[in-house]
Parts: sequence; structure tokens; C-alpha cells
Amino acid sequence: MTPKHRPLAPDDAGHRSVRGRSSRSNETGRFEPYHRESVDDGLTGADDDETERVDTTLTAEKAKSIISRNESPDIGFDRSVNPYRGCEHGCIYCFARPSHAYLGLSPGLDFETKLFFKPQATTLLRNELSKAGYVPDRIQLGANTDCYQPVEKRLRITRGVIEVLADFQHPLGITTKNHLVTRDIDLLAPMAERDLSVVVISITTLDRQLARAMEPRASTPSRRLDAIRALSNAGIPVIVSVAPIIPGLTDHEIEAILEASANAGARYAHYSMLRLPHELKELFKEWLVAERPERAERVMSLVRQIRGGKENDARFGHRIAGEGPVAQILVDRFRLARRRFGLDRKIGPLRTDLFKVPPKPGDQLTLI
Repeated sequence: MTPKHRPLAPDDAGHRSVRGRSSRSNETGRFEPYHRESVDDGLTGADDDETERVDTTLTAEKAKSIISRNESPDIGFDRSVNPYRGCEHGCIYCFARPSHAYLGLSPGLDFETKLFFKPQATTLLRNELSKAGYVPDRIQLGANTDCYQPVEKRLRITRGVIEVLADFQHPLGITTKNHLVTRDIDLLAPMAERDLSVVVISITTLDRQLARAMEPRASTPSRRLDAIRALSNAGIPVIVSVAPIIPGLTDHEIEAILEASANAGARYAHYSMLRLPHELKELFKEWLVAERPERAERVMSLVRQIRGGKENDARFGHRIAGEGPVAQILVDRFRLARRRFGLDRKIGPLRTDLFKVPPKPGDQLTLI
């Protein structure tokens, strides 16, 4: 049977390195009828540069709707807006990677380099919020792929979405690991004054070298702390997300991340354990063997210990926190540190009573 993986040319660990990317292969998506395999033709010389460069491509997506709904009991919102598919940040642990398979693309290198954007996002959002009977509740940006990934600096779709939500006085949550979120403080701060906005900054590690290998095009850990500080100083409530906790690789940093985040002004903290759905299992293991070979077996052993002997557990109520003694120790450490650094003060729910459909250009104003 043809192997599912089509690995790139090997480095010393048996995988090919791509400049500025974390994926070590471009695995065929699980829905494809054929799987591709690369073959060494013997023509590559020992002196050839094996570090490749793969450029990012952008494709406009003609979406019919922009608000996605979910019924997950594991998260605190039921709707989200995702301006982009795929993510150039390239975080090797990203649980959203397998979603690229629905597009007939690889959750590996394709996820980091073949991006899709929704140019009609603001128009679609205005239309959906203006529908009769719409009931407002918190909309989350960045719930799947990061809404502030590098292309946002140029395309500004996320900013346009925030502008619409501000016009409607609609509650908004943002999850990101990019300092670029501070660009939109001018929109987010007035919303925060009315209890309409909250920002979640994700920090996985404070080790800049590990972060560069694991999440190569995201803001550095220090820049994310700077973002927490800037947002907090502007009066915008900030939650730090220690996510994912990778046992045997980043779990020793739980206390340090929480302390640094508290010092930067974060108000609350939450966490999630490493999840490895579908193709992500092999992608993560390839990366682990290439980047941290001395820890690979230990890390995966601990992953199985928090997942009931498996490498992933998709059950609601288990996928965030895991289970078993190892998971319990990590959760207890997190909660103790959260309390010690004053990050256990929950932020109240965002307001929905201010929601109002703004008048359209040309509408006749109501006479008073």
C-alpha cells in the first residue's frame, strides 16, 4: 500500500527542513483517494543545500456566510468568525491543521503556505447581524486559525470585522499569538469601556529558540508579553492562555509563563493540553524527532498517559484537560500558580444589551 506520508528530503533526523516552516512533511489529506510518496532519485549531491524555501500563496474564498456556530461544551462561546483558512504562523501543534484536508490539501506544509482569505467578510457580517431575529452573543475571532497572522497586516480583514462589530455594539473575543493585535487598540479600547471586548493571548513557551522551531512565524514570546502590557494599559481585559501544555517539553514553564503574564497585566489565565487529532499526530511526531530527538519518546509516553493510553482523545470534557495522574498534577500546578499570581479573577460576561443595528446609508432617521 502506498504510504500516506510524502516526506521532504531528509536532514540528519530523516526529515527535510523548510526555511521558516515547522512541518517536516506534506501529508496527503485523509479524504484524498490517492497518497503521494517522494522517492530519492540519487541526483541530490552531498553538498547541495537541503533547506528549501516554500513561498506563501493567497487565494480569495467566496464564502456564503461568515459566522460559524458550534455546540461544544468545552468552550465559552457558540459562534466565531474566521477570516482566514490555513495559518502562516505554522504552529506544529495546531489542532486546526486537519481542517485543511477538507480543501483537498495537506495539514502539513500546505496548511502553512496555501492560505485562503474571505474578502467579503465585512459585508457578510453586516448582513448576518442585520437579520431580523438575530440574538447577539459573544463572537470569537481566532478560534480556529489566527486572525492576526502575518497576511492580516496587509489585508486588514480582521480590522474590518472589528469595525463592523463596533458599529453594532456587539460583544467580541479575540484569540491570538501575534503582537499585531495592538494595532487595533483604537477600536478595542472603546469597546472594552462598554464591556464589549476581551483579548486572549496564547503563550506556549518563553524559550525563544523553542518557539522559533515550534511556532516559527508567530510573534516571539517577549512580543506577546508586550502585547499583554499594551492592551492592559489601554484598559482592555486580557486573558493568557497557556496552550497547549506539552508534557515533557513545555510543562516545566507553567509557573514562569503565568508569572510573566501577571506582571504584564493579564487578568485571568486558562490552559489546554496538547491535542493530536487526525493527521496532526504524525506531523507532530515528525517535528519532535527532528527538533528534540532526545525527548521524543518521553514526550509521547506522557501524551499517552494523559490521553488514556492513546495519542488523542476527542471526547468532550476530556480533550482540554486530559485525564489520569500526570494530567491531574499539571492541572493542580496550573491552578496553584494561577491563584498565586492573581490570575484567578474571572472576567465577567460581555454585554449583549447594547446591541443595535446601525442605520444604513440613506435610511430616514426616526423623528423625535
